[in-house]
Amino acid sequence: MNLTKEDINYFKSIVGEDNIYTDKAHKRAYSYDATRESYEPDAVIFPRSEEDISKILKYCNERKIAVVPRGAGSGFTGGALPVNGGITLAMEKHMNKILEIDLENMLAIVQPGVINRDLQRHVEKLGLFYPPDPASQDYSTIGGNVSENAGGMRAAKYGLTKDYVMALRAVLANGDIIRAGKKTIKDVAGYNIAGILIASEGTLGVITQITLKLLPKPKFAKSYMGIFPDVKSAMNAVFKSLASGANPVAMEFLDSLVVKAVQEKLGVNLPSDAGALLIGDVDGNVIEEVEFQLDTLKKSFFENGAIGFEVAEEQSKRDELWRARRGASQSITIYGSKKLNEDISVPRSRLPEALEEIYKIGAKYNLKVPCFGHAGDGNIHVNVMVDGSNKEELENGHKAIKEIFQLVVDMEGTLSGEHGIGLSKAEFMDIAFSKEELNLFKRIKDAFDPNGILNPGKMGL
Repeated sequence: MNLTKEDINYFKSIVGEDNIYTDKAHKRAYSYDATRESYEPDAVIFPRSEEDISKILKYCNERKIAVVPRGAGSGFTGGALPVNGGITLAMEKHMNKILEIDLENMLAIVQPGVINRDLQRHVEKLGLFYPPDPASQDYSTIGGNVSENAGGMRAAKYGLTKDYVMALRAVLANGDIIRAGKKTIKDVAGYNIAGILIASEGTLGVITQITLKLLPKPKFAKSYMGIFPDVKSAMNAVFKSLASGANPVAMEFLDSLVVKAVQEKLGVNLPSDAGALLIGDVDGNVIEEVEFQLDTLKKSFFENGAIGFEVAEEQSKRDELWRARRGASQSITIYGSKKLNEDISVPRSRLPEALEEIYKIGAKYNLKVPCFGHAGDGNIHVNVMVDGSNKEELENGHKAIKEIFQLVVDMEGTLSGEHGIGLSKAEFMDIAFSKEELNLFKRIKDAFDPNGILNPGKMGL
């Protein structure tokens, strides 16, 4: 798709010459995300307001010009890649303001380009708490988090992004501006349009404003580490400890391959004899609640085969534990030049069986499959490691991924717990959904975006 001079001049008349770029440097900079695949847009536009976005979309809809909304480009599935060219609508330059903190109703109203961690720090100064904390929290945007329904370490206790979205403002493909949801805790009037827009990956509308629920900030927190001889015992401890009454903020899992990689790459001191680790936090407003949670976890862990349990009370030790967990993804590159990274999710009680079968699939293709992730909510990051320059190994890696997806769906799980479908998982949608369900998705897409201009090629739509 090539934009005409007339198109460019029209966009300049809306946003000004300083907010539209068609040079090679900008097109290249906005051509990729964390997948490392690259598709160049024909132009990068930095809208200044909701009204700018409305005018741009109305024009593009009439001329069938593709529009791809973009936050920080931190996604792992190609959700922000302009596969059909057209316009990348970049939110980080102007649409990045915290508009209001409503202390009385404990709400934050933000624009989509606000950085997740910036919002967290801002509200914590006021004694409040925004829980969703994706691993990319230092640079991912709230708009991107909403578009992918981002999770994070604290999802075991506090849930996902969708659990905090009260209302949205968005621009539809034809330029119409809509409001979805309310500030009220209860709202059952009309269809749940906000719920449809969340996790829609920019295929249904461009989000321009988000109203988020906040919580009181817990007064106390400690970190823990459960040490297990093998993955099976650790996975049994996950669902059995939660069923016994434990309510940790996070329960993160590292298998032995990841433990070794983190030790080698980051120099973090972890138990070298561990077959698996469970790392997490507990919190509460009274110290007795924190201690109760730790005692409950410790008892349940040992009942399920743990060989050790440690509590990190000092902040430096807590930071070291979380450095190990947050460094897992970068560390496992010792096992291959390319990782096929998937974020499958299964019911927690199926975790022991799921991990056992995933490792068998890896062995079948003679590939290492280090696994880590959010065991407390059943969301595991499965990493099939391959030599990217070895065509046969790469093909075997993709075969392994397809088998893993089928395994997960057969266990009543899902293709993605938090990364979304985007471009990279679109071909597997027919594994997870029936023909009737996929047709329904397409009809919803047609209702919001009949000309198919919004983020085309994503989610198999």
